[in-house]
Amino acid sequence: MQPGLSATLRFPVTADDTARALLSGDVEVLATPRLLAWLEAATCAAVAAALDAGSTTVGTHVELDHSAPSAPGSTVVVTARLTEVAGRRLGFEVSARDEASGQPLGSGVVRRAVVDRARFARLP
Repeated sequence: MQPGLSATLRFPVTADDTARALLSGDVEVLATPRLLAWLEAATCAAVAAALDAGSTTVGTHVELDHSAPSAPGSTVVVTARLTEVAGRRLGFEVSARDEASGQPLGSGVVRRAVVDRARFARLP
């Protein structure tokens, strides 16, 4: 696996994605936990085709700046780019923007580790 792999995903913001719905605040805008989940989905998509059969990745570290709100009805575009490969450890630069305006919504770093899916599932 080599740095440079990337994925871009699009998600519509619904009432179920808001801070109020996810209990991470009391406003009707995109919740930071949902944005993080979408960014992690992009990291998984970026490397899915490069993983050996029986392998998957798990999150190990996140640094995220959620810098602007997104209202229900908007569409968020998330991108992840693999920037570092160190054995089983993977580092990604992630970003999010509003599809209509192009306004940046957030950015950060996500680190994941490649694990054997079956062995990992057996851990207590």
